Amino acid sequence: MNDNEVIILGIESSCDDTSAAILKNGRILSNVVANQKVHEKFGGVVPELASRAHQQNIIPVVETAIQEAGIQKNNLSGIAFTQGPGLLGSLVVGTSFAKSFAMGLGIPMMAVNHMQGHILAHFIKGDQTEQPQFPFICMTVSGGHTQLVLVRNYFDMEIIGQTMDDAAGEAFDKAAKIMGLPYPGGPLIDKYAKSGDPRKFEFPTSNIPDFNFSFSGLKTSILYFLQKEMKKNDQFIKENLADICASYQHTIIKTLFKKLIKACRKHNITDVAIAGGVSANSLLRSELERIGKKEGWRTFIPSFEYCTDNAGMIAIAGYYKFLEGQFATQDITPNARLKF
Repeated sequence: MNDNEVIILGIESSCDDTSAAILKNGRILSNVVANQKVHEKFGGVVPELASRAHQQNIIPVVETAIQEAGIQKNNLSGIAFTQGPGLLGSLVVGTSFAKSFAMGLGIPMMAVNHMQGHILAHFIKGDQTEQPQFPFICMTVSGGHTQLVLVRNYFDMEIIGQTMDDAAGEAFDKAAKIMGLPYPGGPLIDKYAKSGDPRKFEFPTSNIPDFNFSFSGLKTSILYFLQKEMKKNDQFIKENLADICASYQHTIIKTLFKKLIKACRKHNITDVAIAGGVSANSLLRSELERIGKKEGWRTFIPSFEYCTDNAGMIAIAGYYKFLEGQFATQDITPNARLKF
């Protein structure tokens, strides 16, 4: 390998996906994800089962990533891993493996904030020819987080708005569960919404000050709405599934963009990105492009493979930390509630 080549192994284990990626000079060589099907019958992630599955998956996933990249482990320049936020038991598995592997190879390791990784996924070299210019605003939307982040540099990020209670992704999944859809339900709501009328049913939107969000009231409203309608017609959900999904999804997306537009105007930002698992939502992606044209934004949408949790985004964050010499020490510990 050339001395100028920086090759990073990224490890992501914050929730229920075990992932490893190899990145060379900002370009992904491999990005392997092992999903955990065990949680489907429980309707959500069971932390203890997740950590056990990570223990089973971590070695084969890393080995596969190295093989698919066509490199040897001795070619690695450093190892990046998710320190948090996430499920503590899951984070422990990834952190422990990274520390042991880095010590064995005698190479540095970089601790990555999971949410910063989602944002920095926009800087992975690939099909996209353009990248956001600093400063820009990134709306990160996932099962556990909903944030508006002002990004001034690779590691100079400020949360200027966030949910006061539930995340948008959780609001999707909880509504899907109420309607009897299997876990994870967010993508299914997106699927059924495509053939529905987004204005058929009206759900309330929160009126939280500044750039913050709230989705707990919306979750409660759809629960009461469906309970009321099911008393009158026990086939109501089945007969109106597409319209319910479309109307509920429309309300969430409308709430998100109301605050995003307000934040961009206040901070005079014209480069706007989305990130996180919910950024795979088709309406969120199309609305960003539509509103972006109206507002005069340059918009940035990650490839589908970098929307949900993956090690590619951890590797690119680790790459920039490596270049700046931001190395972690062996006494580092995972942090389930890690802040920016």
